[in-house]
Amino acid sequence: MDIKRVSIGTLVGLIVLYALGYVFWEMLFADFFAANSGTATGVERDAPILWALILGTLIYAELITLALESRGATSLVDAAMVGAVVGIGVWGTADLIIFSITNLNTLTGAIADIVLEGVRAGIAGAVIAVVLSKLGSGQASQAG
Repeated sequence: MDIKRVSIGTLVGLIVLYALGYVFWEMLFADFFAANSGTATGVERDAPILWALILGTLIYAELITLALESRGATSLVDAAMVGAVVGIGVWGTADLIIFSITNLNTLTGAIADIVLEGVRAGIAGAVIAVVLSKLGSGQASQAG
C-alpha cells in the first residue's frame, strides 16, 4: 500500500468529514438530534475538545481511505458505497452500543445518526477517490 496515497486520502477525508459533520450536526439536523436525545442531562460539553474531534475524524478518514485502497475502488459509485459501508459499520456499532447502555439518545436518534454517517462517509469516499485518481494507481511504488 502506498503511504503517500493513504496520507493524501486521509487528509482529504479529514477535511470532507469535518466539514460535513459541521453542516449535518450543527446546521441541518441540530434540532432533530436535540429532540431525539435521551434522558441523560448535562453530558454535552459547552465546546468540543478540538484536538480529540480532529484526531477521531482523522482515524475515521484513514479507515475509509484504507478500505478504498484495499478494495481498489476508483469509480464514484464504488467509492461512495465503500465509504457508506465503513460509515454504517463504524457508527452502527457505536450508536447501537451507546443506545443499549446509556440514556444519551433515543433509538430514532441512533438510527438517524447511522444513516447520516453512511451518507457522510459515502460522500467522503467519493471525494477521496476523485483525489486519489489524480495521483494514478500507485502500483509502481508498491513494486519496490
